[in-house]
Amino acid sequence: MKPAHPEFSAPQDSDARKAIAPVICYPPDTLPSPDLAGLSELRAQSKAADSVTVPPRDARCIAVAAGCFFRISSVEGSQVGDLNLWNANDLTERFYSGKTRALHGTHLSTGDRMWSAFPAMRPMATITADTLEWYGFDGFGGSVHDVIGTRCDPYTGRLLNGSDYHYCCHSNLTRALADFTGLPMESAEPHVHDVLNVFMCTGFTRDTGQYFMKASPVRPGDYLEFYAEIDLIVGLSACPGGDCSAEHTSDTAQCYPLLIEVFDPGAAARDAHDKPARSAYDRSHGR
Repeated sequence: MKPAHPEFSAPQDSDARKAIAPVICYPPDTLPSPDLAGLSELRAQSKAADSVTVPPRDARCIAVAAGCFFRISSVEGSQVGDLNLWNANDLTERFYSGKTRALHGTHLSTGDRMWSAFPAMRPMATITADTLEWYGFDGFGGSVHDVIGTRCDPYTGRLLNGSDYHYCCHSNLTRALADFTGLPMESAEPHVHDVLNVFMCTGFTRDTGQYFMKASPVRPGDYLEFYAEIDLIVGLSACPGGDCSAEHTSDTAQCYPLLIEVFDPGAAARDAHDKPARSAYDRSHGR
């Protein structure tokens, strides 16, 4: 814990101030709940339609049509991944980790949704299955699938240790999006955004409030599965941190591939899917 400034001692009512109960900033009670039972039935009739293997310390993108499911799996060893989502028809509509965190909490699991950035602000994908939901929160305050971290990147690496490392998740996702869309690298990079850290085990230290990581509990066969609410480009980086038990942004950790699979319930089911509407806010902003 940081030492208190000597001129700013605690007031006499400090304990009373600290004892004030917290208030949830964005209570999600009015949000429509996903029909998980109905989605489970739809998933049962779905067939494998596409897949891509994400190599270690690299990233890949794949298209997922609205009304389809996609699954991210650990296939060879304990490995975390950094996930980006874009509207396949408009890259400016992308996953908004901060607002998703405000609505659902620091870590996501079954029934939570990944929300898009302003001005659309609508569900992009719904988590329908999570083989690690048993983990909950451990004694350190750690849990899996966080939306509190950003993504490892070459700019922070340069700031902290003066090195240029090109196979961090930010750079991996930039290359993958450029390759998938045909955009130049300098045009693709601004579309890469804060991530869902799939399988990563993270939290905040209770004394200093610092973001921490620890060895992921993921094992081969574990997966996180989603339902695509709109037409998506899904981008995933197999983080150079491996299971993130020690460090990232280097070639030190043992890393493994990740698998993305797409499952299609059929044209009729896709046509029947009601895509979430964009936010109805009139965007007048008081003018």
